[in-house]
Amino acid sequence: MTIPLDEFEQIIDEQILKRGLSYFTDGAIIDFSEITRGEYKAVVAGNEDYTVNLKIASNIITKFSCNCPYDLGTICKHIVAAIFYLQQHQLKLGQALPTSIRNNKKKSISKQVKELLSSISHQELIDFVEENSKNNQAFRNLFLANFGYLRTDQSQEFYQKQIHSILQTAAGNYGWIDWSGMINVVTASQPFLDHAEKYLANNNFENVFFISTALLEEMTEAFQYGDDSNGDLGYFIESAMSLLLQLTQEKLPPDLKKTMYEYCISSFNQKIFEGWDWHLEILHIASELVETESDNDIIISCLDTINGEYEQNRAQAFELDLLRKFKSEKEIQKYIDTHISNSLIRSQAIETAFAVEDFKRAKELTKDGIIYDEKDKLGLAEEWYDWLLKIALAENDTIQIIEHARFNLINSSREKQNYYQILKDQITIENWHPFLEELIKEVTPKKRWHYSELIRNIYIREEWWDRLFLMLKQDLSLNNIKDNEKYLAKDYSPELINFYSERVINYIEKNVGRSFYKSACQYLQRMKKLGGDVQVNTLIELLRKKYPQRKALLDELSRL
Repeated sequence: MTIPLDEFEQIIDEQILKRGLSYFTDGAIIDFSEITRGEYKAVVAGNEDYTVNLKIASNIITKFSCNCPYDLGTICKHIVAAIFYLQQHQLKLGQALPTSIRNNKKKSISKQVKELLSSISHQELIDFVEENSKNNQAFRNLFLANFGYLRTDQSQEFYQKQIHSILQTAAGNYGWIDWSGMINVVTASQPFLDHAEKYLANNNFENVFFISTALLEEMTEAFQYGDDSNGDLGYFIESAMSLLLQLTQEKLPPDLKKTMYEYCISSFNQKIFEGWDWHLEILHIASELVETESDNDIIISCLDTINGEYEQNRAQAFELDLLRKFKSEKEIQKYIDTHISNSLIRSQAIETAFAVEDFKRAKELTKDGIIYDEKDKLGLAEEWYDWLLKIALAENDTIQIIEHARFNLINSSREKQNYYQILKDQITIENWHPFLEELIKEVTPKKRWHYSELIRNIYIREEWWDRLFLMLKQDLSLNNIKDNEKYLAKDYSPELINFYSERVINYIEKNVGRSFYKSACQYLQRMKKLGGDVQVNTLIELLRKKYPQRKALLDELSRL
């Protein structure tokens, strides 16, 4: 369930809404903070202090949770109180409400903690940490994550146990880490990355390796039992891989360099990361550590075990890079010829031939690619057709330039070069419009969106507004009117106002909800800018009479 912030009072049960508002106005929000951008945590005082988590994107609450025992619905009064606080204090939406938050009656948690720390003796603090580390696993995890770096017996296993404990604590009895639990995972695990960065800066490379590999393995495993919709697990994995890559650029002790290389090979062969991108990327880390041809050959033998067309293509392109380190030009060329059907390798071969102006070879590779890929891989075929145009331009072959630019303009799903302008630069002024008319005549009967958009763009570029207007009349959707308005406003404002007017009435009739009403009012605003104030006022009166029960619509109309 998602909740638009500016509509939440219309969505939530009235009784819960009233209770939540009462909590908010009575100052029950005793702590409120933004954890990360768009994610908030509130502490709401009730029979106990309850924790509310909110996630906001584009002014919509996309996720929410509360650890209170309420089970009669999806939203409790504590969540509502937090939403009111978020709306009024954090986002400053709407009118101010009487909000004497409890900070006036009860100090915030952070302030209480600071005052207590200044009063507690050193020994009392030690006793407290020892006792809670024995009895509170979450506290123990957080403590070890922040201060475990002070121990001298560090290893991958040492860090792995700590990270595993954090994840298992968050998973709880149900064995699943939900969105709110993932926030706790991030909070407890971030110190490992912070320490690794400090170790890297201080040239303590071994501990960077231990932390990175521990995070890599545990966070990969956590994908099986955690909600990563926010990308938190992926963040730790990307950070760990980045740290390992940074290590390869440092002057590492020989023993650590060997250990890192062996870890990469071993984790690949054990398929620890199989099914994930870093299964192959771990071999890229190994390749940065290679010093001998035999080490290089071990990586190549690993690559030969990869299955699946996409993965094999990546592996073969990677293998080609490895061959270039130690093999002869003859061996490299033989590998290229053998695997030229691999689009990544073909693309490299074309680029190499093009760079040395071996256009004959480049064209051969390109045309073979078209034959090989045109039936089943249209995206690749388009890439090869685009190469033919690049080659023709390099050779200054006017006939071929026009042929290939025309073909690409008509058939490409995305424009890699400005095919239209290339054609215009090659065709004489007297032949340009006849050329366009023939092109339009060819694509018009095909009745596909791509061709319609191509014709529309021709009308716009040539400023054929009368033809663009006739084209618009064939599809008078609100979006289409809006998209063409800036081109037609000068000559066709009255017509556009009438088009908008007819479609807005139909739009509101078929759609209910504030977001739709806002969109409708945006179209009415566009009508005003076109000079349609009278028509807009007439429409507003008509809508008010027709839909007096739609409070949100009346509210939006009043803002025009």
